[in-house]
Amino acid sequence: MKDLTDKVAVVTGGASGVGLGIAKALARAGVKVALLDLEERALAPAEASVRDIGGDVVGIPADVSSRYSLDAAAQRVIENYGRVDILCNNAGVVVLGALAEASAEDWRWVMGVNLMGAVNGVAAFLPHIRAQGGGHIVNTASTQGLSAAPGLGVYTASKYAVVAYSETLRLELAPEHVGVSVVCPGVVNTKILEAARNRPAELASGASAPPTAMLDVLKPAVAQGLDPARVGELVLRGIREDAAYIVTHADTRGAFTARAKAIEEAYDALARS
Repeated sequence: MKDLTDKVAVVTGGASGVGLGIAKALARAGVKVALLDLEERALAPAEASVRDIGGDVVGIPADVSSRYSLDAAAQRVIENYGRVDILCNNAGVVVLGALAEASAEDWRWVMGVNLMGAVNGVAAFLPHIRAQGGGHIVNTASTQGLSAAPGLGVYTASKYAVVAYSETLRLELAPEHVGVSVVCPGVVNTKILEAARNRPAELASGASAPPTAMLDVLKPAVAQGLDPARVGELVLRGIREDAAYIVTHADTRGAFTARAKAIEEAYDALARS
């Protein structure tokens, strides 16, 4: 999508972090933006910050794990703007700890937001994108969707799924002139480690306690992470160029390359057998 002027974008998890960074980048490009977020109190200041840069924006409370909630949000977007051209499924949460110790509630919460949030977003908004004759979808995964690391297993599984979902969706929607990108950020300065503040009560009983040692490492890393505004700029470029993959950190390439090499070696071993 080269010309974005007066297009309409929906950004989930849009009240802070990467979502707000994407929203501001789109607004600067002339896109009208609907910010969707579970945290209603965060929406008003987020809206104000987008308006401060000249953006046309509306904030809408929504729970991405609920198809009903996103259907209702889609109706409000259409009532407000009359169309949807771009969908950024960005909302995400994380749990930390050994994969074998993760509870059923951990799995339900993370998959419900990270994977089903994208699935529900597409179900709710793709019909409106199709009505415009095409558009673009961006799903937020992670570098953890490209290579695994200990202590982030549930999150990693959800992000691998988002990558596969995006790759397949891109193939299926290309004939309809709907582009699909998956963005795989490295460490970004967001509130991701505070995600439990939005964990539903019914999924909190089995919450795994995050390892203190891991938090001690991750907290300063996240605090010094990439500015979400930079992620927004890269996503904007990815939409304009119809990029299949959007990456943000050059120093994460080695882990993916090692994984790809290991898979290639498995094929080589098969050929020798």
